[in-house]
Amino acid sequence: MPRFRCTAASLARDEPALGSASTVRAFLLVENAGPWGVDALQDARLPEQLKSGLRESAARAGVRVLLIRRHLRHPPPSRASYGPSRVFAAYADARNPWLETTTIAEPEVLLDLDLAALGRGDSPGLTPATEPVFCVCTHGRHDACCAELGRPTAAALTASHPEHTWEVSHIGGDRFAANLLVLPDGLYYGRVPAAAAPALAARHLEGHLDLDLLRGRSGFPFAVQFAEVALRRQLGNTRTDAVRLMSLVQSGDDWTAVLEAGGTSYDVLVRRETEEERHLLTCRASRANPVPRYRVVGISRGSGGEPASARSGRPSPPG
Repeated sequence: MPRFRCTAASLARDEPALGSASTVRAFLLVENAGPWGVDALQDARLPEQLKSGLRESAARAGVRVLLIRRHLRHPPPSRASYGPSRVFAAYADARNPWLETTTIAEPEVLLDLDLAALGRGDSPGLTPATEPVFCVCTHGRHDACCAELGRPTAAALTASHPEHTWEVSHIGGDRFAANLLVLPDGLYYGRVPAAAAPALAARHLEGHLDLDLLRGRSGFPFAVQFAEVALRRQLGNTRTDAVRLMSLVQSGDDWTAVLEAGGTSYDVLVRRETEEERHLLTCRASRANPVPRYRVVGISRGSGGEPASARSGRPSPPG
């Protein structure tokens, strides 16, 4: 009997990936060559006091901790790697995202990071990074699809953009593998084939989105992720920073997002619908769950207004 694969099942039911990006703003990426267990941080070969302290402080601050590693630089399973490690702090604010980095000699230094500041959108005191990072989920112990589909995509991106590319632990949405997280913008891409990954990365560096593969922007709620792409498709605009959220109103399952593009505001009405049928959403799932879907009810020119509150944590860079 064929093994169940959540990605194949998702494709078979024609499930859209749009509007499914994890809603996270604050990220801490920690280089750890592995191996990664089912829970990457909990099972990492790091001191127990460090892991528990980092988990607790990150949970209090609302920071998502992810492990990263370079493709094909994994140590033998019998060895633990405590050498110098790269660390990134990212805040995926939709209007003014930022990324900082450093290299630490010992993992215990992580406990000194100001994660509370990062969670608020303020700098934890690392060095500003000028280039984005492309993180491909290859966390096979968490979900087989992430390894089977993520590793070829990671290999292709490593060949085309070696300095930007990292493998990353579980980021959510296993059934949309291969998943790619682009920081600091908080862009989640899904079902990214190896052949398409280098061009997607090149377009991002030129300031454009791939609307066909975009799951959403993590700084937005699910409905707004859907609304942004719907408006972009209508306008034919792929510039990364071309659309801004001005306001958002929810009424039951209806969301009205006021988005600004090119000096014009648009009211995008999105409706959330949940199918009665339930599905296994990961390869390891033991219980079926309903799958929400979103659809655009209408797009119209709006009356404008003040921008929605968004904390950037730092001023916009000059120029």
